[in-house]
Parts: sequence; C-alpha cells; structure tokens
Amino acid sequence: MTRYADHDMTEEDLRHLEDEGAETERKETRPSQALPWPLYRLAVEHSHETFLATYEGPIPPAAEPVPSPAFPIPEIQDLSASPEAGAAGSAEGLAAPDSPAGPPAAPEPTAESGAAASEAPTLRTLTVGTYVLVSTRYGRDLCRVMGLIRNPGYVSPDEIARIERIATAADLERKAQNAEKERHAFTVCQERIAVRRLPMKLVSAHYLLEEPKVLFFFTADSRVDFRELVKDLVSVFKMRIELRQIGVRDEARVIGGCGVCGRVLCCHGVTDKLVPVSIKMAKDQNLSLNSMKISGPCGRLLCCLAYEFGFYREARRSIPPEGARFQWDGVVFRVTEINVPAGKVRISGEDGRVLVVDAARFSQVDGRWALKDSPAR
Repeated sequence: MTRYADHDMTEEDLRHLEDEGAETERKETRPSQALPWPLYRLAVEHSHETFLATYEGPIPPAAEPVPSPAFPIPEIQDLSASPEAGAAGSAEGLAAPDSPAGPPAAPEPTAESGAAASEAPTLRTLTVGTYVLVSTRYGRDLCRVMGLIRNPGYVSPDEIARIERIATAADLERKAQNAEKERHAFTVCQERIAVRRLPMKLVSAHYLLEEPKVLFFFTADSRVDFRELVKDLVSVFKMRIELRQIGVRDEARVIGGCGVCGRVLCCHGVTDKLVPVSIKMAKDQNLSLNSMKISGPCGRLLCCLAYEFGFYREARRSIPPEGARFQWDGVVFRVTEINVPAGKVRISGEDGRVLVVDAARFSQVDGRWALKDSPAR
C-alpha cells in the first residue's frame, strides 16, 4: 500500500471519491456505417444532459444558412465533394450514403468551376437556441439546440436521436406554464416527504410537454420505499408520477454551481456524459492526492481529471517511469521526476549530477531505456 507523506493519505483512503466502475477501461470503437448530416447537439434543460440528434424536416427561412463542410469528417459524407451530392442531400434530408467519407482529389480550377462553386447550394441549419421536440429517455419533451456538430468523433449511429419537429409558439407558451407548475409540484412533494419522514432529498420536478406525467428527481444514501409517497402525489396531481433516484454527480449537474477553477461546473455546462473518474487519473497527472484538491462540490473526483488522462497515458508510453535506471555518459542515472506537459524529465546520477532533459531524447532498445547523446542542462 502506497502512503504519501505530504498529506498522510493512502489510495484506499480516497476510494470513496471514485465512481462505481471507475477502474474499467473505456473502449471506443469507430462505427461501421456513416453518420447522418447535419448533426446537432441538444440539451435537456431540466437535467442538463446533452446528446446528438439529426433533423430531416422543413426548416423556416429564419434558420442560419451555412455552407456544406469542406473538410473530411469521420464517418460522415463530405457534402462539398460535388454540387450534385449537395443538392441530393438537401432534397432527400441529407442522409449519408454507405460509401466512406473523404474528399476526392481537387480538380484544376477553371472559370466554369469557379462560377459553379460560387453558386454551390448552402445547407440551412437550425439556429442555436431553437427549441425542438424529441423523444428523450424521459419521454417526449422540448430540447434546446446547442449548435452544429461538425466532428462528432467516435459515435455509434444508435446513439443519435431524431428530432420530430420544431417547437411552435404554443409549445413555448406551455413550457412557460409548466415552469410555474414545477415550482408548485416541488413544494408539494417536499411537504409530503417531510410528513412521511423519508430519508431522501428532492432535487427537482419536471412536467413533460406532451405526456401527462410529472418527474421527481431525488438523492438518497440507500434505496427508499416511496410507494406511499407516490399515492399521495397521485391524489394531488391526478396524473402519472415518476420518481427517479439519481447520484450526487447527477445532482450537481442538475443544480449547477461554481468549481474551484471559478467557472461553471463541467457536468452542468460542458460535459455531455458523466465519465467515471479514478484515482489513477490523478496519479498519472502528478496531482496531490488530497481529497480537498481533487474532489468537486459533489464529493466525487473532479470531472476535469478525465479530460487530459488520454494525453498523459499516451505521452507516458514514450517516457521512462519514475525510478527507472539507465546508463549514460558512463554513469548510472535514475528518473526522479517527470513533467509531461513540458516534456521534461529530471534525472539524478550516482556522481551527484542532477539534469533536466527533453523527454524526446529517450528511447527503448531491447526493452531498456536509453538516452540519446546531446547537451543537457
């Protein structure tokens, strides 16, 4: 068991900060088929979850016209390959073919081609902030368009939702009315929880737009028997009631707040999925294993620890680990410190020399680390 003297804490002391399954390695695979275009990122406002969606219906003239992408997109057809392809995409809802993505060789510019390029059709897309109706995992509800996604990365086509239609003025008016109802429902539910003395904390309440159902989100340390509470709420609201128990990280995402960096919590304003974070991520980034410094307001490890973990993991493959020994300049040296962002490695020799060398100078020969001959400081 490793113990760190600067704060007298062990890895086992910090295990309660991890999420379940945090040590499981995430494996991302490239989808075997092309993704549709255009892709939008939508936000579920009541839970602050985001997801990808596509829309094939009519778009009003007020929408923002943008040119078709002129660069290769992973698993997405390059619509600027030819005017015919762009026109076909606009007429048929822009469904991507099964052919692999990638622009063809650029032809020699001519006067005719220049004129055709200037008249190339543009793609009309939904503007940021537009409300649309989508079938979410909670039910059919309004979601807000956050923007156009040009490079979605490794996304499975099964994860992409379909936008049913653009919200009307009546939908937006009903949304405003539901907001007032949600405040009343939250108060009523809190009172019922207090009367029945249930060990649960109510987080939020939400009315679905096109379904007679009220969602209540709560947190609890263990499973709660809320059957009697549901009966009380049904007698008050006369509609379907659904209670969902969420974790502390989901609570932080719903409520929001300010992080130690001074910005809005990533789970509330940036992250689309709550990725499990482990102590190993903090260790690989040479961070102090102090629970006050590496945990967020939710009491779990900071989400931002996972952002650069892939970079550190790849960079460390070409750098000897701390404690590694190798011979250079006729002296045995040992790695004492690694600075991955700066690409520097501090080494100490048996002759008393302490040097800082570039990480790019290291290489492995027959499983042993070696240092290339060049000036060091």
